Amino acid sequence: MTFRTPGFGRRLGTGRTRLVLPALVTLAVLLIAFMVFTATYTNLLWYDSIGFQKVYTTQIQAKVVLFFGAGLLMTLVVGANVAVAYRLRPAYRPLSVEQQGLERYRAVIDPRRRLIAWSLLGLLGVLTGSSVAGQWPVWLAFLNRTSFGVKDPQFHKDVSFYVFTYPFLRLIIGVIFATVILSILAAVMVHYLYGGLRLQGPGDKASPPARAHLSVLFGLFILMKAVAYWFDRYGLVHSERGVRTGASYADVNALLPAKTILMIIALLCAVMFFSNLLRRGMMLPGVGFTLLVLSAILLGGVYPLLIQQFQVKPDELAKERTYIQRNIEFTRQAYGVDGAKVVQYGSQPVTDKKKLQEEADSLGGVRVLDPAVVGETFRQFQQIRPFYQFPDTLDVDRYQVDGKQVDTIVALRELSGAPAEQRSWVKDHLVYTHGYGFVSAYGDRFAEGNVPEFITKNMPVSPDQKIKVAKPEIYFGERSARYSVVGGQGQQELNYPDNSEKGQQSSTYDGDGGVPIDSFLNKLLYSAKFQDKNLLLSGAINRNAKILYDRSPRQMVQKAAPWLTLDGDPYPAVVNGRILWIVDGYTTSNGYPYSEEMSLGDATRDTITDTRSAVARQADDHINYMRNSVKATVDAYDGSVHLYQWDENDPITKTWMKVFDDTVQPRSSIPPELESHFRYPQDMFKVQRKILTQYHVTDPGAFYNGEGFWEVPEDPSAKGKRQPPYYQSLRMPGQDAESFSLTTVFTPGGNTRTNPQLAAFMSVGSTPGRDYGQIQVLQMPRNAQPPGPGQVQNSFETDQKVKGDLFTLRQGGTKTVPGNLLTIPFGGSLLYVEPMYTKAAGGKENQPYPILGKILVRYGNSIVAADTLEDALRQLLGGTGAGAAPPTGTPPTSGQLSPELQQARANLRKALQEFEAAQKQGDYTKMGEAWKAIKAAEAALWSAGQGPPAAQPSPSPSPSGSPSGSPSPSGSPSAAPSTS
Repeated sequence: MTFRTPGFGRRLGTGRTRLVLPALVTLAVLLIAFMVFTATYTNLLWYDSIGFQKVYTTQIQAKVVLFFGAGLLMTLVVGANVAVAYRLRPAYRPLSVEQQGLERYRAVIDPRRRLIAWSLLGLLGVLTGSSVAGQWPVWLAFLNRTSFGVKDPQFHKDVSFYVFTYPFLRLIIGVIFATVILSILAAVMVHYLYGGLRLQGPGDKASPPARAHLSVLFGLFILMKAVAYWFDRYGLVHSERGVRTGASYADVNALLPAKTILMIIALLCAVMFFSNLLRRGMMLPGVGFTLLVLSAILLGGVYPLLIQQFQVKPDELAKERTYIQRNIEFTRQAYGVDGAKVVQYGSQPVTDKKKLQEEADSLGGVRVLDPAVVGETFRQFQQIRPFYQFPDTLDVDRYQVDGKQVDTIVALRELSGAPAEQRSWVKDHLVYTHGYGFVSAYGDRFAEGNVPEFITKNMPVSPDQKIKVAKPEIYFGERSARYSVVGGQGQQELNYPDNSEKGQQSSTYDGDGGVPIDSFLNKLLYSAKFQDKNLLLSGAINRNAKILYDRSPRQMVQKAAPWLTLDGDPYPAVVNGRILWIVDGYTTSNGYPYSEEMSLGDATRDTITDTRSAVARQADDHINYMRNSVKATVDAYDGSVHLYQWDENDPITKTWMKVFDDTVQPRSSIPPELESHFRYPQDMFKVQRKILTQYHVTDPGAFYNGEGFWEVPEDPSAKGKRQPPYYQSLRMPGQDAESFSLTTVFTPGGNTRTNPQLAAFMSVGSTPGRDYGQIQVLQMPRNAQPPGPGQVQNSFETDQKVKGDLFTLRQGGTKTVPGNLLTIPFGGSLLYVEPMYTKAAGGKENQPYPILGKILVRYGNSIVAADTLEDALRQLLGGTGAGAAPPTGTPPTSGQLSPELQQARANLRKALQEFEAAQKQGDYTKMGEAWKAIKAAEAALWSAGQGPPAAQPSPSPSPSGSPSGSPSPSGSPSAAPSTS
């Protein structure tokens, strides 16, 4: 017989429930604590591995102070108002349906009010603290602010006030506003719940204590509004009301005094609310509040609008001239283009062939190897094994080779991972750990077969290569694995494949980079971090092993200097035998007064960022100030990070050097070997060219009317995309020698033509030294503008001679790939150079990678296609090419020619017309006959002394691949007479 105690089972079940819930809560808290500890501690280890631990600890300290400061402020102030509201509850509440309904809520809440209040206040404090902690850069920059030495023309305050102080003041005002508003809401809820506020019943709807309490809170709110009105005045320097950014005529003459008046009214209104502590009734505060609202509408909205419509609009230029001038001046300062030199160019092109030939002889090496095209070619010849890879866009640098500085196309042979058929955790993370080799090629020449002529190549690295690389291993790169475990005792990592019995050479990492992972604690933490149990359980991780992660150059520099915006294209350089990644860092702000704001992401977009993965796209941050303030390097072998101050006058850099002292090295510490590889960064240049499309105009009247505005042209090889800037060595007018430069062109603004003409050419010196950063703009004459990129590209495709050459290149299942269209100041005019590559369009019978087909060149109205640039220039200028006349030269008329020459030209014109007519009809027999007549007329021209002609037909192929009875196009002469 079994005896049961009544209710024993129920009590036991309840007891278990009471034990399970606290246990689950405890486990959740422990799990969260472990995750936070793991993230924090592993971050400390990573920062310590690169020597930037102070950067992380300073951030943590700032976040903790702001988190607890803002969280406690919100919790204590709102909590105090809740407590006051509760203490001021009325002892007696009139009977009403409303109070009877609230009584049920009070019966539920009152016994648990402390738990509910502290839970809600704690959540509110956490949310507030988390939000404000994210503003740690604003606080630290304010504490360490540095003067700009420039004052705004309206309030005569240093620019540092708007960049550092004003954002911090707005943050403080925002936190106080939020605290007061939430206090009002919390007090209203408590007063209503406990009867201090009523919606029903006779008599006053608010008890005197509740009225006094809320009057104080509303008074504080309006007092803060008065403070906000005062500081809103300074925000007018960023106003968008006028023609351009900055305080406009209406802002200065209407809104500025209106803000002052509104501040005074708000102060009076606040006093009226505070006076409610001494008197009973809400009439006076109500009148004050109504006055404030009406004043805000009339003075802050309607009055400036009336001024804008009836004073400014009828005579806008006269009213806004001063403010437009301020915008022009400060925008040019903010983006660093105030020193740009704009010179007139192209009005007097050189016509003397001898002088042109002399200039061509001194032209030097034009970079005809396009880094955006030949990535596949590098991969074909230098990939060696399928588990290596090259980026889809290579980089441009320059090196001393055989005693001469040459433009060089460079790339690193990085690892894509273990071969698909050999995948395993050990091979993925412990064997295939790094790439190998620095590959480079001349930028101005091609090897046999029209492929790149390599300077450094193959594996292993040869000691007699012209660019010496002592450490070719790449453990830190743009395409490194998520993590690798390296350097363990006796560990064998694939270094490079060879022809030995093992098929490879192995090595063991001995660099200083990486975090030790040979202890149980670190294995446990990193196993949790990467959610990979093998890191904890694998016996392959030996003593002295290290884990490498977060190791792309941009990622490493961003973590080491979180205050920087980084260029989207880090590039490798060999410095004293070591491979270093060079990363350009920018300081940006959106607080510079009177400066025009732009989207960084939009300004830096072009064909490369939109179609290639190797160059990162910038975020759509809005900025109105930018400096290339820091040059950073990351060692590809040991991951060591160095930050060098580059712009020594930038106040933002100086401010952050105070925050994170000893993290940025002075400019004087840059090794000369490293500095020689620095170049002007592309994203900075793109932003500046965007600004100079309009701000090259410095006269307010012309600027207002939009006279002479430019646009960045469309890339002729990628419709709908912006043309990227190009690195090339060139000699600008007035320079004695060539200089490595970054260049772009402009077309007229507001042009509705599909292919507009060229308005200007822009170049910036990219070789560290006297000319580094010097922007020079060559402005073309408006009445005789040369062809723009689209027109040049179209002329290459329509010129009869070039058309025939391109037709030949496109035979046999191949397609042409246009390279970068380079624009070069030459002979008082412009020389256009474009490499045209060929690539298999399909099938395996042709090369699946781009090789050079022809180099297309245009000067003035003369267009040629040749195998080399030298041959093209010889044809253009040496009397052996098509259309050798200079751009402004006058060709001889038929009346100045001999009768024999006139007859030969007439015969050629007739033969060309017959060929084109037969071509349209598809009559290959007549095409062949016309082709023979063309050849005969060409021979007659040669015998009559006429130079090589400028055009030839592009024969359509017969089923056999050539016109009937005529040679194939590939066998056609290099030049044919012009039909003009």
